[in-house]
Amino acid sequence: MKTARSVRMSQIGIPAAVVAVVVLMVVPVPSMVLDLLLALNLTLAVLVLLVALRVTRPLDFAVFPSLLLVATLFRLALNVSATRLVLVDGFAGKVIEAFGHVVVGSSIVVGLVIFLILVVIQFVVITNGAGRVAEVAARFTLDAMPGKQMAIDADLNSGLIDEAQARQRRADVAAEADFYGAMDGASKFVKGDAIAAIVITLVNLIGGLVIGVVQNGQAVGDAVATYSLLSVGDGLVSQIPALLLSMSTGIIVTRAATDRDMGGDILHQFGAQRGAIQLAGVVIMGLALVPSLPKLPFLLVGGGALVLARSMPKLEEREAARKAQEAAEARRDEPSPDSPEVLAQDIRVEPLELELAFDLIGLVDADNGGDLLGRVKALRRKLAMELGIVIPLVRTRDNLDLPSHTYAIRVHGVEVARGEAPAGHVLVIGDAVHHLDGTPTREPVFGLEAKWVAAHLRGRAEALDGTVVDRSSVITTHLAETVRRHAADLLGREDVKLLVDAVRATHPQVVDELTPSPLSLGEVQRCLKGLLAEGVAIRDLVRIFEAISLRARVSTDADGLVEAARLALGPAIAASHAAGGDLHVLTFEPRLEQRLLEALRPSESGVQLALDPFLVERVVTEAARVSRSVEETGVQPVLVCAQPLRRPVRRLVESTAPQLAVLAYQELGGHLRLTTAGVVDVEPAGASPVQAVG
Repeated sequence: MKTARSVRMSQIGIPAAVVAVVVLMVVPVPSMVLDLLLALNLTLAVLVLLVALRVTRPLDFAVFPSLLLVATLFRLALNVSATRLVLVDGFAGKVIEAFGHVVVGSSIVVGLVIFLILVVIQFVVITNGAGRVAEVAARFTLDAMPGKQMAIDADLNSGLIDEAQARQRRADVAAEADFYGAMDGASKFVKGDAIAAIVITLVNLIGGLVIGVVQNGQAVGDAVATYSLLSVGDGLVSQIPALLLSMSTGIIVTRAATDRDMGGDILHQFGAQRGAIQLAGVVIMGLALVPSLPKLPFLLVGGGALVLARSMPKLEEREAARKAQEAAEARRDEPSPDSPEVLAQDIRVEPLELELAFDLIGLVDADNGGDLLGRVKALRRKLAMELGIVIPLVRTRDNLDLPSHTYAIRVHGVEVARGEAPAGHVLVIGDAVHHLDGTPTREPVFGLEAKWVAAHLRGRAEALDGTVVDRSSVITTHLAETVRRHAADLLGREDVKLLVDAVRATHPQVVDELTPSPLSLGEVQRCLKGLLAEGVAIRDLVRIFEAISLRARVSTDADGLVEAARLALGPAIAASHAAGGDLHVLTFEPRLEQRLLEALRPSESGVQLALDPFLVERVVTEAARVSRSVEETGVQPVLVCAQPLRRPVRRLVESTAPQLAVLAYQELGGHLRLTTAGVVDVEPAGASPVQAVG
């Protein structure tokens, strides 16, 4: 029913009222009806002013330009009706008579002066200013439309907003332009209304004087007292609503879009200036010291300003209240712990997690000097530049189940590393550990002998040439090494998509020849994971993609793709294992290498070595032994073999010697100096294997 009533009002009532305004100009109305219409006009002006004060943005009162036209026309129609009654009957109702007697009193000159002052205020001050603001706002709004439309399209294309939000924002932009354009024209109505008020009042004065003296035979004094009083009263009773509408126009066009109405903005923004109000109160009270000025008004006003400033909250209190309000709003906006969104977030397995015991939480508290989170952020960038992949965000959280001063590193929910970092201690590595009191331990990355010593012994440890590492560095170093070992597990499908898109931006042809044909995104991911599993950085994606796209035309076998990529990156891989241009290599005894080549057999999981298990065990054990003996001399060797053997041999030795890199001869290049560090040989039972040399 309410909806039907609203429809009838909008379709019948309001158009009929507008037509009645026009009819009012030509049809005489009784003085009693005129009183009612004048009261309605004043009420409408007050209502418009209050709405203009309460809106939070101009578009919330978008009907204002049209309403201003109707209100102006209504007021002019009342002027015409009042003029008719004044000139014909010498009486225009109680409202006009009351305004004439109360405001004008016994002096027509006073009434005319007040009327002219109101006209000047409306015409010169408010109307001109509002018109200029509306004109500038309309011009700037139209000029900014293309940029706003482009910003909306950019947000839509990037996924920040959906199609419905984009349509709504485009409609708001168009409505804003239409509104300020309409206000630019509507301000002219107010200016014309002020001019019409002056003309109508002059016509009433002159016409009333002529009719009273010539037609009714009154004396000049009586005619002036009668008709001039009513003319000025009519001008005042129409000019006050006109002034209210002019104020509404100025408020609307100067209103900035905020989340508060005008009163709220004034209280909020003045409330944030406690010091300014205090200073103003002191200055006003100081004016009371001027001998020629009255003291009481300035003391009262200045004292009131100081009392008002004292009642306002201080800056610190406002900040605390603001933060408390934001926290309360954040808690209110948070979904319920039992909501599907929260449950889905809780059961999600993070790619990389760092769990801390209760007594290690201080390491992540920046307010108390904790720098662990900052180091982890820097570590992500360092590893990205080193490995060529975007490391997932490290979710750092406490775990009450961990023993004291213990931390754990998880990859896809599985704990892969654990260490200790006791509070108030530093880790000392080197010969200095034998001369210091502390808790013996092993350095978590390289397994070196170390000791946790009290922090106040740091200077003594450094004097003994010991390597001193603080707790945050121990954890970040351990985390970095864990990420390097598990980089292949951390490379997700979305990460690969991101890398492919980055290459497409600079080398589109390379990507077009790679995916989706002949290789899918999943097959590219498997190849990159194979490289990362062997400690090969994938920063040079262009060469990797070029190599595997050529290989994919022959076969999409995973091992073949990895080997093709390694051959393309061969010199860089060899250089990463060299020290000062020297590469220390281990090789197979030629007969053993030939025997391994003859044992190669294809299988569903790649090329395998079809060897006697006892022989395989001896090869693996001997390779690990020779590698360790060379490492004890202070160098890190690599095992070099024929290219077909590289992948199967790597699978054999990675369990017993994970640090031993296996390279093919073709990967060495000619830019390094090769030094034979040892030979891996398996003699018949009872004989001694070849020892490490060099």
